Amino acid sequence: MNPQEVLHELEQSLFQSLVSGDRQESRRLVQQTLELGIDAESLSRDVYWSVLDTLNTLYRNDQVTALSFQYATRLLRSLVDQAQASYRQAESRGRRICMFCGETESDDLAGQLVADLAEADGYEMFFGGGGIANDEILEEVNNRRPDILLLFSSGPRDAPNIRQLIDTIRGVNACPEMQIVVGGGIFNRAPGLAEEIGADLWATSPRELLTSLEEMPMVRSELAASRAESRNARVRKAA
Repeated sequence: MNPQEVLHELEQSLFQSLVSGDRQESRRLVQQTLELGIDAESLSRDVYWSVLDTLNTLYRNDQVTALSFQYATRLLRSLVDQAQASYRQAESRGRRICMFCGETESDDLAGQLVADLAEADGYEMFFGGGGIANDEILEEVNNRRPDILLLFSSGPRDAPNIRQLIDTIRGVNACPEMQIVVGGGIFNRAPGLAEEIGADLWATSPRELLTSLEEMPMVRSELAASRAESRNARVRKAA
Protein backbone atom coordinates (compact mmCIF):
# COMPACT_ATOMS: atom_id res chain seq x y z
CA MET A 1 0.00 0.00 0.00
CA ASN A 2 1.12 3.56 -0.63
CA PRO A 3 1.31 6.03 2.32
CA GLN A 4 -2.15 7.51 1.67
CA GLU A 5 -3.73 4.07 1.67
CA VAL A 6 -1.95 3.23 4.92
CA LEU A 7 -3.20 6.42 6.55
CA HIS A 8 -6.76 5.86 5.32
CA GLU A 9 -6.79 2.32 6.70
CA LEU A 10 -5.45 3.55 10.03
CA GLU A 11 -8.14 6.21 10.21
CA GLN A 12 -10.90 3.62 9.80
CA SER A 13 -9.44 1.18 12.32
CA LEU A 14 -8.40 3.79 14.85
CA PHE A 15 -11.83 5.39 14.96
CA GLN A 16 -13.38 2.12 16.10
CA SER A 17 -10.81 1.52 18.81
CA LEU A 18 -11.08 5.10 20.07
CA VAL A 19 -14.87 5.17 20.47
CA SER A 20 -14.74 1.82 22.26
CA GLY A 21 -12.09 3.13 24.66
CA ASP A 22 -9.58 0.42 23.66
CA ARG A 23 -6.31 2.07 24.65
CA GLN A 24 -4.02 -0.86 23.91
CA GLU A 25 -5.45 -1.48 20.44
CA SER A 26 -5.26 2.22 19.58
CA ARG A 27 -1.59 2.35 20.51
CA ARG A 28 -0.90 -0.89 18.65
CA LEU A 29 -2.45 0.47 15.46
CA VAL A 30 -0.40 3.66 15.67
CA GLN A 31 2.83 1.80 16.37
CA GLN A 32 2.18 -0.54 13.46
CA THR A 33 1.74 2.45 11.17
CA LEU A 34 4.93 4.12 12.40
CA GLU A 35 6.85 0.93 11.69
CA LEU A 36 5.72 1.19 8.06
CA GLY A 37 7.64 4.46 7.77
CA ILE A 38 4.80 6.95 8.27
CA ASP A 39 6.02 10.02 10.17
CA ALA A 40 4.37 11.49 13.25
CA GLU A 41 3.43 14.73 11.48
CA SER A 42 1.41 12.79 8.89
CA LEU A 43 -0.39 10.93 11.65
CA SER A 44 -1.51 14.20 13.23
CA ARG A 45 -2.30 16.13 10.05
CA ASP A 46 -4.00 13.36 8.10
CA VAL A 47 -5.39 10.91 10.67
CA TYR A 48 -5.84 12.46 14.11
CA TRP A 49 -7.32 15.67 12.72
CA SER A 50 -9.71 13.79 10.45
CA VAL A 51 -10.79 11.43 13.24
CA LEU A 52 -11.43 14.36 15.59
CA ASP A 53 -13.44 16.16 12.93
CA THR A 54 -15.55 13.05 12.36
CA LEU A 55 -16.10 12.61 16.10
CA ASN A 56 -17.27 16.22 16.49
CA THR A 57 -19.68 15.89 13.57
CA LEU A 58 -21.17 12.64 14.86
CA TYR A 59 -21.48 13.98 18.39
CA ARG A 60 -23.26 17.16 17.24
CA ASN A 61 -25.71 14.99 15.30
CA ASP A 62 -26.30 12.63 18.24
CA GLN A 63 -24.78 9.73 16.30
CA VAL A 64 -22.26 8.81 18.99
CA THR A 65 -22.84 8.59 22.74
CA ALA A 66 -21.30 10.99 25.23
CA LEU A 67 -19.31 8.10 26.72
CA SER A 68 -17.88 7.05 23.36
CA PHE A 69 -17.05 10.67 22.54
CA GLN A 70 -15.20 11.14 25.80
CA TYR A 71 -13.40 7.82 25.47
CA ALA A 72 -12.22 8.89 22.05
CA THR A 73 -11.19 12.48 22.73
CA ARG A 74 -9.25 11.65 25.88
CA LEU A 75 -7.41 8.76 24.26
CA LEU A 76 -6.80 10.83 21.14
CA ARG A 77 -5.17 13.55 23.24
CA SER A 78 -2.65 11.04 24.58
CA LEU A 79 -1.84 9.98 21.01
CA VAL A 80 -1.41 13.62 19.95
CA ASP A 81 0.96 14.17 22.88
CA GLN A 82 3.01 11.13 21.89
CA ALA A 83 3.16 12.24 18.26
CA GLN A 84 4.33 15.75 19.18
CA ALA A 85 7.41 14.35 20.91
CA SER A 86 8.52 12.86 17.57
CA TYR A 87 7.97 15.89 15.33
CA ARG A 88 10.99 17.13 13.39
CA GLN A 89 11.70 20.72 14.37
CA ALA A 90 12.10 23.07 11.41
CA GLU A 91 14.32 26.13 11.47
CA SER A 92 12.78 29.26 12.96
CA ARG A 93 10.66 31.30 10.55
CA GLY A 94 11.05 34.39 12.70
CA ARG A 95 7.27 34.72 13.04
CA ARG A 96 5.29 34.66 16.27
CA ILE A 97 1.75 33.30 16.70
CA CYS A 98 -0.67 33.93 19.55
CA MET A 99 -3.41 31.33 19.36
CA PHE A 100 -6.76 30.82 21.07
CA CYS A 101 -9.58 28.33 20.54
CA GLY A 102 -13.06 27.34 21.72
CA GLU A 103 -13.89 26.32 25.28
CA THR A 104 -14.75 22.63 24.90
CA GLU A 105 -12.42 19.68 25.44
CA SER A 106 -12.47 18.83 21.74
CA ASP A 107 -11.84 22.47 20.74
CA ASP A 108 -8.82 22.52 23.02
CA LEU A 109 -7.55 19.24 21.60
CA ALA A 110 -7.88 20.57 18.06
CA GLY A 111 -6.10 23.74 19.12
CA GLN A 112 -3.27 21.79 20.73
CA LEU A 113 -2.83 19.67 17.61
CA VAL A 114 -2.56 22.80 15.43
CA ALA A 115 -0.25 24.59 17.88
CA ASP A 116 2.12 21.61 18.06
CA LEU A 117 2.32 21.31 14.26
CA ALA A 118 2.85 25.05 13.80
CA GLU A 119 5.62 25.10 16.38
CA ALA A 120 7.35 22.18 14.66
CA ASP A 121 7.00 24.10 11.38
CA GLY A 122 9.18 26.89 12.75
CA TYR A 123 6.72 29.33 14.31
CA GLU A 124 7.10 30.72 17.83
CA MET A 125 3.84 29.60 19.43
CA PHE A 126 1.86 30.94 22.37
CA PHE A 127 -1.31 28.85 22.83
CA GLY A 128 -3.77 30.20 25.39
CA GLY A 129 -6.63 27.73 24.84
CA GLY A 130 -10.25 28.77 25.27
CA GLY A 131 -12.35 30.90 27.59
CA ILE A 132 -10.04 33.94 27.46
CA ALA A 133 -11.82 37.30 27.54
CA ASN A 134 -11.34 39.68 24.62
CA ASP A 135 -9.72 42.34 26.77
CA GLU A 136 -7.08 39.84 27.90
CA ILE A 137 -6.43 38.77 24.31
CA LEU A 138 -6.14 42.40 23.25
CA GLU A 139 -3.70 43.12 26.07
CA GLU A 140 -1.64 40.06 25.12
CA VAL A 141 -1.56 41.19 21.49
CA ASN A 142 -0.32 44.62 22.56
CA ASN A 143 2.34 43.14 24.84
CA ARG A 144 3.47 40.18 22.74
CA ARG A 145 3.24 41.88 19.31
CA PRO A 146 2.61 38.66 17.35
CA ASP A 147 2.87 38.44 13.59
CA ILE A 148 -0.27 36.28 13.57
CA LEU A 149 -3.34 36.11 15.81
CA LEU A 150 -4.78 32.64 15.24
CA LEU A 151 -8.32 31.85 16.36
CA PHE A 152 -8.78 28.18 15.53
CA SER A 153 -11.44 25.56 16.29
CA SER A 154 -13.87 28.04 17.81
CA GLY A 155 -17.45 27.15 18.71
CA PRO A 156 -20.71 28.86 17.65
CA ARG A 157 -20.85 30.85 20.89
CA ASP A 158 -17.37 32.24 20.16
CA ALA A 159 -18.28 33.80 16.79
CA PRO A 160 -19.81 37.07 18.12
CA ASN A 161 -16.83 37.60 20.44
CA ILE A 162 -14.38 36.94 17.60
CA ARG A 163 -16.18 39.47 15.42
CA GLN A 164 -16.03 42.01 18.24
CA LEU A 165 -12.36 41.24 18.89
CA ILE A 166 -11.42 41.75 15.25
CA ASP A 167 -13.43 44.99 15.09
CA THR A 168 -11.67 46.27 18.22
CA ILE A 169 -8.21 45.34 16.96
CA ARG A 170 -8.86 47.03 13.62
CA GLY A 171 -10.55 50.01 15.27
CA VAL A 172 -7.70 50.84 17.66
CA ASN A 173 -5.06 49.90 15.09
CA ALA A 174 -3.46 47.35 17.43
CA CYS A 175 -0.53 45.65 15.69
CA PRO A 176 -1.42 46.96 12.20
CA GLU A 177 0.96 44.50 10.51
CA MET A 178 -0.53 41.48 12.32
CA GLN A 179 -2.48 38.89 10.33
CA ILE A 180 -5.72 37.67 11.85
CA VAL A 181 -6.32 34.04 10.89
CA VAL A 182 -9.28 31.80 11.72
CA GLY A 183 -10.28 28.26 10.90
CA GLY A 184 -11.71 24.95 12.00
CA GLY A 185 -14.78 24.66 14.21
CA ILE A 186 -17.63 27.00 13.34
CA PHE A 187 -15.68 28.47 10.41
CA ASN A 188 -15.71 25.08 8.68
CA ARG A 189 -19.47 24.83 9.11
CA ALA A 190 -20.40 28.39 8.12
CA PRO A 191 -18.93 29.22 4.69
CA GLY A 192 -18.24 32.92 4.27
CA LEU A 193 -18.23 33.70 8.01
CA ALA A 194 -14.47 34.21 8.19
CA GLU A 195 -14.48 36.71 5.34
CA GLU A 196 -17.58 38.44 6.71
CA ILE A 197 -15.99 39.18 10.09
CA GLY A 198 -12.80 40.53 8.53
CA ALA A 199 -10.28 37.69 8.96
CA ASP A 200 -7.22 37.94 6.71
CA LEU A 201 -6.87 34.19 6.14
CA TRP A 202 -8.90 31.10 6.99
CA ALA A 203 -8.29 27.37 6.75
CA THR A 204 -10.23 24.16 7.30
CA SER A 205 -7.36 21.95 8.51
CA PRO A 206 -3.83 22.12 9.92
CA ARG A 207 -2.32 21.23 6.55
CA GLU A 208 -4.24 24.01 4.77
CA LEU A 209 -3.42 26.45 7.56
CA LEU A 210 0.35 25.91 7.43
CA THR A 211 0.36 26.11 3.64
CA SER A 212 -1.60 29.39 3.71
CA LEU A 213 0.64 30.94 6.37
CA GLU A 214 3.73 30.08 4.35
CA GLU A 215 2.41 31.16 0.96
CA MET A 216 0.36 34.23 1.93
CA PRO A 217 2.10 36.08 4.77
CA MET A 218 1.17 39.50 3.36
CA VAL A 219 -2.52 38.86 2.61
CA ARG A 220 -4.93 41.20 4.39
CA SER A 221 -8.72 41.27 4.26
CA GLU A 222 -10.59 43.89 2.25
CA LEU A 223 -12.07 45.12 5.53
CA ALA A 224 -8.62 45.62 7.04
CA ALA A 225 -7.39 47.35 3.89
CA SER A 226 -10.35 49.74 3.78
CA ARG A 227 -9.91 50.67 7.42
CA ALA A 228 -6.20 51.22 6.92
CA GLU A 229 -6.94 53.52 3.98
CA SER A 230 -9.47 55.44 6.08
CA ARG A 231 -6.87 55.93 8.82
CA ASN A 232 -4.29 57.09 6.29
CA ALA A 233 -6.79 59.54 4.82
CA ARG A 234 -7.48 60.98 8.27
CA VAL A 235 -3.75 61.35 8.92
CA ARG A 236 -3.23 63.10 5.58
CA LYS A 237 -6.15 65.41 6.27
CA ALA A 238 -4.87 66.24 9.76
CA ALA A 239 -1.43 67.02 8.31
